[in-house]
Amino acid sequence: MTSSRTIWITGASSGIGEALAMHWAAKETTIILSGLDKKQLEPVAVKCEQKGAKVQIVPFDLTKEYEIIEASTQVQALVTKIDILANCGGIGQRSLVIETPAAVSRKIMETDFWGHATLSTQILPFMVKTGGGTIVVMSSLSGLFGFPQRSMYCAAKHALHGFFETIRLEHHKDNINVLMVCPGRVKTNFSYGALTSTGGTHGQMDKGQENGVSVEYCAAQISKAVRRNKKQVLIGNKELIMAYLKRFAPWLFYYIALRIDPNA
Repeated sequence: MTSSRTIWITGASSGIGEALAMHWAAKETTIILSGLDKKQLEPVAVKCEQKGAKVQIVPFDLTKEYEIIEASTQVQALVTKIDILANCGGIGQRSLVIETPAAVSRKIMETDFWGHATLSTQILPFMVKTGGGTIVVMSSLSGLFGFPQRSMYCAAKHALHGFFETIRLEHHKDNINVLMVCPGRVKTNFSYGALTSTGGTHGQMDKGQENGVSVEYCAAQISKAVRRNKKQVLIGNKELIMAYLKRFAPWLFYYIALRIDPNA
């Protein structure tokens, strides 16, 4: 990649999205920050500007198609190229299938799948027209297998893999690369906002997440994978073994998964 580039990051007000903004912020770089709340994005913008980046704030709601389309139109009018689109926005889940109403399930799917699919579909022709680029997709280890209290979250992440891997195959000749990011436990506040069966938030830090890898480490691994044109990257600690067990020793995966506290 050239030293001059444009990067659009959703979910940029906190967590991995914010860490990526800070990691990629530099001179000759334009960073577009998106999230729900403009006020929460402003401190991130200031820190990026202090590192020499040019910054634009474009807030929108991933669950509202018209806002996604408006944001896409606005960004395409602001820049001549998007080198990286990093889909980092999302919401978690802490509820059993049997207790989760359809409204909660739909909100998770709208946020974690449809929002990213819609935005990327809006930006894809622009990327193709301007010579290509990389779409970073924030999946999860839960995008590789099911897990208790994560039913619709897992479903959304699985859907991301099918959709974006198809984009990669269809647009390989257009210089479009897709990186599927599958983090395990990363120390963020993500579990606080996870939806329960009532539609309220979980409101606490899971123990495993508290001991997860840092967002800075996660951002550095994502950046390295982008540079190497990787198709998928797993980021975390010992929990990553579950992905390999599911593939190569499913009986052992199920044995362990049945014994893990989903809130640990």
